[in-house]
Amino acid sequence: MKTSMLRATALSLALGAGTLAPAYAGEAADAPGAGSKPADLGAVTGMAVGAVAGGPIGAVLGGVTGALVGDRYHRQAQTRAALRADLERSEAQRAELLQSVAQLDGSLAAARVRSAELAATVSRTDQLGLDVSFRTDDDSVAAQAMSPLLKLGALAASVPQAQLCVAGYADPRGSEAYNNELSLRRAANVVAVLTSAGVPRERIIVEAHGKSAAGNADGDLDAYALERRVTVRLQLPGSGQVAERD
Repeated sequence: MKTSMLRATALSLALGAGTLAPAYAGEAADAPGAGSKPADLGAVTGMAVGAVAGGPIGAVLGGVTGALVGDRYHRQAQTRAALRADLERSEAQRAELLQSVAQLDGSLAAARVRSAELAATVSRTDQLGLDVSFRTDDDSVAAQAMSPLLKLGALAASVPQAQLCVAGYADPRGSEAYNNELSLRRAANVVAVLTSAGVPRERIIVEAHGKSAAGNADGDLDAYALERRVTVRLQLPGSGQVAERD
């Protein structure tokens, strides 16, 4: 009797395990908390074989053994599936990282090329700049002058070795002291626009000339308009004499 029971258990174990191979291939991952289908199939197969070979006791032993074997195969299959999924995620993340690094290298290279082009453009020009005109007894920067100033400021900001010389002037009317102060306010307002475009303040040289450079065109309103100005000049070291700070 014992021999028959052992044979029944062994037979149910072998047949239960063999029956699982095609069954668990598509059932590696069950919902959490649910009994595994390979374990259920192993239990049923083991019970059937055990019942035939060893009666009721063989059926019980065969069912238990088949369920254990089936669950073991099921857990191993789940582990392998999880490892495969982790490996696939790691490979995808690695590919994304390599792509990001390549894009960053390309952007950095393009920025360096652009910076070199700007430096070469400035170095081929002794001086780049513009003049900003002002109304009589006024220091506010006109709206139409904003865009050119911002563009020149952006250019200067992109060339680290560049300096800007900002010089304020006034027409000959009024006292020398008042015109000196007025020309300085005009230059300071232009500097504010340039720094808003990204130019560091320490790279801007400010001068106030008042009416010292004004002509003797008494009563000539058109000539006076030309004197009420701020000049902005972009310079590189070695490209010409850089004015001293007042």
